[in-house]
Amino acid sequence: MIRRITCAATLAFAAMPLYATTYTLEPDHTQGVFRWNHLGFSSPAAQFSQGEGTLEFDPADPTKSSVKVTIPLASLQTGVPALDEDFRSKEFFNTAMFPAATFKSTKVVKGAAGQLKVTGDLNLHGVTKPVTLDVTVVKVGTNPRTSLPTVGFDATTTLRRSDFGLGAYVPQVGDEIQMRIVSEAIDAKAYAEYLKAQAAAEASAKDAAKK
Repeated sequence: MIRRITCAATLAFAAMPLYATTYTLEPDHTQGVFRWNHLGFSSPAAQFSQGEGTLEFDPADPTKSSVKVTIPLASLQTGVPALDEDFRSKEFFNTAMFPAATFKSTKVVKGAAGQLKVTGDLNLHGVTKPVTLDVTVVKVGTNPRTSLPTVGFDATTTLRRSDFGLGAYVPQVGDEIQMRIVSEAIDAKAYAEYLKAQAAAEASAKDAAKK
């Protein structure tokens, strides 16, 4: 039953226009990794995930694009539990007071082929600063698993953590943070209908199982 309803929904979505105006960032495929220099000996990394937001994107004129994203800092992980606790503490991100970081674009300009420079306001740890992302448009097309119009991006930037009140142990521990962000964004209207169809299919399957 679930398979039949889902297949019918995805076949309908496949006929929808690919280049929609508004996209939804897909949380399960929106994540970032950042690295820092540790005492000159190594460059450890941490990861955040489950970013949520919206994207306005027209591949015919990417300079008219815009993006808003919220990143839950509780998702931050280093693979070292004690360090994760330190990062969430008042000495660093203070996630109890500042549970999320946000980015809102203010300007998009073209770079090399398939490249964009996206400037916006990053709010982190209660501080807002302008940041420029070097963005690669990885792919614009139809997701073969869901048949939904999807756009993929890869972005990099370098930040100074001291600019955001996160300068503990500078200069022994590097001030510069190198960040890479990956995201998939799905046609917002089609994605909402897809989730609705999935929920209906699951509810129908539960009802059938009770009989």
